[in-house]
Amino acid sequence: VVRLYQNIPNPFNPSTTIRFNIPAGGSALLKVYDVSGKEVYTLLNENLEAGMHTAQFDGSKLSSGTYYCKLTSANSTEIMKMILMK
Repeated sequence: VVRLYQNIPNPFNPSTTIRFNIPAGGSALLKVYDVSGKEVYTLLNENLEAGMHTAQFDGSKLSSGTYYCKLTSANSTEIMKMILMK
């Protein structure tokens, strides 16, 4: 099962670090959505080795608000809430 850890810092302005763990190597997809469910950014779409990874998210082109980060890998998905405060 994939594990998505709370972004640091949260709330953030304008960038934040997202940590996640993938138990088995393979394809990984990390996307950010707004509160309406619209995809606003793809952070990662590639094959990764098993283990801990990080991704940087820059929200400087987005408005303040709540966003959701979704990690999908190895038939497992986890979602985390992030807050952008400008």
